[in-house]
Amino acid sequence: MIRVEGLSKWYGGVTALDDVSFLADRGEVLGVLGLNGAGKSTLLRILAGEVNASAGRVEVGNVDMGDDPRAIRGRVGYLPEQIPLYLDMRALDFLTYMGRLNGVEPQALAARLRDVAHRTHLTEHLHRVLGELSLGVQKRVGIACAILHQPDVVILDEPVSALDPAEIVGMRALIRSLGGTHTVLVSSHILSEVSETCDRLLVLHEGRLVGKGTEATLQADLGSTLRFTLQVRGVVAQVEQALPEGTVITGHQALGLGITDVFIEMQDDRRETLVAELVDLGVGVRALVERRSGLEELFLSVVDGARP
Repeated sequence: MIRVEGLSKWYGGVTALDDVSFLADRGEVLGVLGLNGAGKSTLLRILAGEVNASAGRVEVGNVDMGDDPRAIRGRVGYLPEQIPLYLDMRALDFLTYMGRLNGVEPQALAARLRDVAHRTHLTEHLHRVLGELSLGVQKRVGIACAILHQPDVVILDEPVSALDPAEIVGMRALIRSLGGTHTVLVSSHILSEVSETCDRLLVLHEGRLVGKGTEATLQADLGSTLRFTLQVRGVVAQVEQALPEGTVITGHQALGLGITDVFIEMQDDRRETLVAELVDLGVGVRALVERRSGLEELFLSVVDGARP
């Protein structure tokens, strides 16, 4: 659905994007991660047709943006971080106006408005003035605008920024519901939200794409060590005697009654060997649980690996 090849953007002597390439499938929800200034918003604005690229190609549904940018804009719905609303208008009037601007056929507009209001949980807010609505409801109005003309691609720049916890939960469910019907690109600095809502990740650093794939494939690409919490009834010195080659203890915590959590790292998965050795030594093994990296740690590992 989306093909990006060698995309670059320069502002004078500043490189905002540097040779970025990726594919996004129909119905996929793709998360765009990066530190401030990494190029996330620049990438999304180019895909939305707001900014021209300095080099490279963008295709949406086999239509090249360079050949027909107007056709591309008709296939894309875009919610920027700062929501472009007319705050003195009622929600229904604003959505009607935006639907007409985006080319929704007049005879189909009323039905589209009902459907979009239902999907974005706006039905009870349609006759309220936009400036009186909470930020979370305003963002839902922005998403309603973005999907009103039934685009193939929906682009959401920081959709959960400045929302309260209840609004974040609602926005997360709404974004997930868009996947399958639309190809969705979401940028966010709240990494847990990206993990909850996205099928794959793009990691940008200083304008370059330094990682892409699922959390699992990014972990595998990093060659991360395996980390476990080993709970035993015994002393840490006995655990040290049983460690297979390439396994180290990184810490431990006494829980009382002779029970200790021991934190270990392995280069290779040799947990069966470890447990067998501990049993032979008479150590009571209560649990051995793998500890997986969180998205924050994974993101920092990808970025650190990209630094010269």
